[in-house]
Amino acid sequence: MLRHSVPSHKSMLVVVPKGHFAVYVGEAQKRFVVPIACLQHPSFQDLLHQAEEAYGFDHPVGCLRIPCKEEVFTALILQMRADACG
Repeated sequence: MLRHSVPSHKSMLVVVPKGHFAVYVGEAQKRFVVPIACLQHPSFQDLLHQAEEAYGFDHPVGCLRIPCKEEVFTALILQMRADACG
């Protein structure tokens, strides 16, 4: 399951389904909801390291931002799903 929406204060208040988490991707900070199982995938761990280097650990209101293009992120998530992470 991969969901996305435009980030706003209101979208941060939307409940994320059990077993998933929200990330904000790209310059527009589009919101994606991805399965927690993807956290274990090496490609997603690489994205987390990139986020740490770009933003540090100081994320407003617990928002996790990923510094890559939306198209790249979507392709990675689809590949991870094909690899059976969720």
